[in-house]
Amino acid sequence: MRDEAVSRVRTVFSLFDVDGNGVLEPVDFALMADRVVAAAPRSPVADRDAMRAAFQRYWTTLAAALDADGDGRIDFAEYSACVLSPERFDETIAEFARALTALGDPDGQGLVGRAEFVALMIAIGFRRSGIDALFDAFGPSADDRIPAATWEAGIREYYAPDKADIPGDHLVVDGTSA
Repeated sequence: MRDEAVSRVRTVFSLFDVDGNGVLEPVDFALMADRVVAAAPRSPVADRDAMRAAFQRYWTTLAAALDADGDGRIDFAEYSACVLSPERFDETIAEFARALTALGDPDGQGLVGRAEFVALMIAIGFRRSGIDALFDAFGPSADDRIPAATWEAGIREYYAPDKADIPGDHLVVDGTSA
C-alpha cells in the first residue's frame, strides 16, 4: 500500500467524520449525504436518492466488514483496512462514484461543469484550492466542463492502494484536505 493512498484515505476519513469525534458512525454518513444532496438542487430526485443510497451503502459496507462489536463506530485503522482493500470495497466505491458524478451532471449530458463540481466537493468538505486543481487536472473543455466518466474514474482511482501521482492527490496536502 502506497503512502499516497493512505494520505488520500486519511483525508476522506477526516471529511466523513462530520461531527469530528474521531470515529465514523451512521450519523456522519447521513449528515454528509444531506450536505451533498443539498448542493445539487437541479439534479433529478432519483439521482439525489441514489446519492443517499450510496452513502448508506458506504456505511453498511464498512459496518458489515469492520464493526465486529456492533457499537456502530469505526476508527481510522479499521476504515483504512477496508477501503484500501479493492476486493472488499470496489463495488461500494463504484456506486458512490456513479451517484456523485450523476449529481454533477443534472442535465444527463455526460458532462460536469466546474460550478457543479465545486459545489459538490465543497459539500463533501474539500478546500477550494484542491478542488480547482483537481478539476483542472481532469482537462476541462473550453466551456469549463469535464466528462462525467473522467470524474467517476478519478473517484475510483482515489481509493486504489497502488496508485501515486494521480489527479486526486491534489485534494491532499501534507496529509490533510486541500
